[in-house]
Amino acid sequence: MNGNGRADATFPTDAQKIAEARRSPEQFAAVFDRHYARIYAYAARRLGRDLAEDVASETFMVAFSRIDGYDTSHPDAAPWLYGIASNLIARQGRAEAKRYKTLAKLSPDETIGDHDDAVAGRLDAATARGRLAKALRRLSTGDRDVLLLVAWAGLSQPEVATALDIPAGTVRSRLHRARQEMRTALGGRGLQ
Repeated sequence: MNGNGRADATFPTDAQKIAEARRSPEQFAAVFDRHYARIYAYAARRLGRDLAEDVASETFMVAFSRIDGYDTSHPDAAPWLYGIASNLIARQGRAEAKRYKTLAKLSPDETIGDHDDAVAGRLDAATARGRLAKALRRLSTGDRDVLLLVAWAGLSQPEVATALDIPAGTVRSRLHRARQEMRTALGGRGLQ
């Protein structure tokens, strides 16, 4: 396993484990073990910890129920799993919107102590977080999914296209629109 949780030459690929799981279901545990923490972290960032465990668990239940349809020409199952998780998160749309609305309204901690620089940094971060949350809430679901799969899940644009089952050009245009909105929300700073 390499540093980003993906299989390397010394370990069987996700595709190999999924192919084995078709005959021997317990083999799917290797895919679960490789990706659960990343899927959970992504869901937690989108929905909060309260719903993240349910979404992450359901992601693997759905994936297991669909292993016969997995295209084993894709050695890494991460885009497939993130696609399933994104669809489950979309069902939780109200919860995600409420989370961004709440984050946008949070006021920065006004306590000023001996560490003025640290406090100022926290105030700046809290202010930016509120602006980002407000901008995320304004994005369309499709644009938000693409942006967060790139920014929070670390997927490449081709992986996002696979995850969401959309053309690569659609990923590029959605990502461009989302980044523009984030730049505007941050007053011209931020996402590249």
